[in-house]
Amino acid sequence: MTDLTESPPLSGAALIKDYCRRLPDAPGVYRMIDAAGEVLYVGKARSLKKRVIQYAQGRFHTNRIAHMVDQTRAMEFVSTRTETDALLLEINLIKQLKPRFNVLLRDDKSFPEIVIRREHPAAQLRKHRGAHSIKGDYFGPFASAGAVNRTLNTLQKAFLLRSCSDSVYESRTRPCMLHQIRRCSAPCTGLIGLEDYAALVEQAELFLRGKSRAVTAKMAEEMQAASDEMEFERAARLRDRIRALASVAQETGVNPETVDEADVIALHSEGGQACIQVFFFRAGQNWGNRAYFPRVDKSDTDEDIMAAFLGQFYEDKPIPRLILVSLEPSERELLAEAFTIKSNRKVEISRPQRGEKRDLVAQALTNAREALGRKMAEGSAQTKLLNGVAEAFGMDAPPERIEVYDNSHIMGTNAVGGMVVAGPEGFQKNQYRKFNIKSTELTPGDDYGMMREVLRRRFARMVKEEETGEAVSSPRPDLVLIDGGAGQLAAASEIMADLGVDDIAVVGVAKGPDRDAGLERFFIEGREPFMLEPKSPVLYYLQRLRDEAHRFAIGSHRTRRAIDMKKNPLDEIEGVGPGRKKALLHAFGSAKGVSRAAVADLEKVEGVSGPLAQRIHDFFRR
Repeated sequence: MTDLTESPPLSGAALIKDYCRRLPDAPGVYRMIDAAGEVLYVGKARSLKKRVIQYAQGRFHTNRIAHMVDQTRAMEFVSTRTETDALLLEINLIKQLKPRFNVLLRDDKSFPEIVIRREHPAAQLRKHRGAHSIKGDYFGPFASAGAVNRTLNTLQKAFLLRSCSDSVYESRTRPCMLHQIRRCSAPCTGLIGLEDYAALVEQAELFLRGKSRAVTAKMAEEMQAASDEMEFERAARLRDRIRALASVAQETGVNPETVDEADVIALHSEGGQACIQVFFFRAGQNWGNRAYFPRVDKSDTDEDIMAAFLGQFYEDKPIPRLILVSLEPSERELLAEAFTIKSNRKVEISRPQRGEKRDLVAQALTNAREALGRKMAEGSAQTKLLNGVAEAFGMDAPPERIEVYDNSHIMGTNAVGGMVVAGPEGFQKNQYRKFNIKSTELTPGDDYGMMREVLRRRFARMVKEEETGEAVSSPRPDLVLIDGGAGQLAAASEIMADLGVDDIAVVGVAKGPDRDAGLERFFIEGREPFMLEPKSPVLYYLQRLRDEAHRFAIGSHRTRRAIDMKKNPLDEIEGVGPGRKKALLHAFGSAKGVSRAAVADLEKVEGVSGPLAQRIHDFFRR
């Protein structure tokens, strides 16, 4: 029997007011949680009691905040020692939980860097991304992999440092092609002594630390001395290295005189959207820039957006000594204090008012304004295209998420299925997925069977996550495009029906006669095949989606095939590790040479016992 006197559970403002009676007047972090257990919002406060009570009183609330309070069914709190600790914890939780009502930095990939690796007597110059787990000197960040590659290319010309792996270095008996084209001094074969090579490494390090003028001047002196001594070939080599260093300065664009190490960050917001441009200056050089489009609301102030961006951006990235901003973030001093604690050195956040630094910020602001303008124009065009897709396929509303599937293989080998995702903001590359075809029962080249396996794995997982309430790895799409005609559509529809997924539109896209673009036919269950107008923008858009899926599937297939081609049969023999493998290859030249060897010859190799020699011999004669 139900107890009619039992009061219903509290929610919204009443729930928050009830929590406030037990909250301390101390710093901390709070989380607002909805009925499904999802975190709606993460905030920090100098006083938890005073901050949280404002939600219950309803003062200064926008409609968005009122909606958030209304959805709140629970709250969680963490007390901290200081407000700075609360800020650092808030930033960490926002990055981890991605709450719906927080300003959110969506693109948080790490930046590439250059590392001079010191674990080997002949230091290696290479590109690096991620944690600083390698012993060496790191330089960065660079805005893109392309910027790193161009700089590495030039540094190789200027300082002739090796880029090969240690295993390749140890196995060289003669200089490689990089030495022939004057991009490596070949320490692997002794063409340069380790002491002289170390001097080149020191020059490269000085250059990357901003001492480019001193390095160039010293090389110019050496060139003049070589010329005076009639060593014209050596002088020419030094001349080419000096030119390479000059090209770095030209490629990096604006190189300020008064800024050695700083990030320049500018924000432009308009129409409920925002763009933040970040320029990286290191060693007195511009190492590139990148535009960010954080998730914001119209009610968010520019100062709050800037503060949220700075906190999330530097949560997992190195923090420079100086951050130049186009506007002061809210709680600037608190942010600077948190960054100082995090980086163990003084960090300054400054809005310059005059001089070169102000010009750098103005340039970043111009880039932010132009980038947001382009994005808004593209978004408007994208909305029209999605409306056209909905009309063409008889959908009730424009699709928010489109998934496109394609397979790639050669005679059934190394078969891979690819899934690309698109939506109102274009291609969502962080949502792409590849599926290595695992079934051993498929006939090689069975495209229908491959499509069934890919779709079953994708949507069975989605159904399971929805039923169990697990975190959704890939949201439910509104539209699924299959590369193929009636047969592929039937295979896809069969799987969707088996899984009980009947509310997702599935469309087959068949290439025209002779695979001509523009003559595609579209297949939808319950409708006759049809074509779109040859010059229709919607048709071009659908072609782009299909071509992107094709590109992604082929790329995944080639990667898998390349891995298989590089496999060595010796890796499959139990008891043959890297050391014995190296000894065998050194003794017989190749895996093929090992396969021809007699047991007695195999036993002569260091580390190979009689039983192991027999096992290797038997392996190649199975």
